[in-house]
Amino acid sequence: MGEFKKRQGVFLLQLIGVTAVLFAVHSYLLYHFAKDIIFFFPVWQIYAFHVFITLILYSVINYRFSSGKKDIFNLFMVMTFLKMFLAILFLLPLLLSSFENKQPDVFNFFIPYFLYLFFEVFALTRFLQKP
Repeated sequence: MGEFKKRQGVFLLQLIGVTAVLFAVHSYLLYHFAKDIIFFFPVWQIYAFHVFITLILYSVINYRFSSGKKDIFNLFMVMTFLKMFLAILFLLPLLLSSFENKQPDVFNFFIPYFLYLFFEVFALTRFLQKP
């Protein structure tokens, strides 16, 4: 369990760092280039969702790997599908609303979604490659 906690701690610090940078850049860009756009979801809610889901996905895979299960590809695929389902659930209030311009909110959500997905894959492959 020592390796699990070590990997988990390193990942949590990296996740906080990545989130701080992405949130700052995202907020800066919205402040300077989208002042007049009214968004359905505040940026902090989008990032809270992404951080929570990313941490859960990584933790489950890290735990399974640490307990001796070396074949985690299927688990990763199932968790990624679940993540996509939860993303749709998160966006459902927007999609069902009478909000006029939904496209900026969808972009606001899915650009960080794919950046976090890239970060997850990068972090998982990095610890899977170590002997």
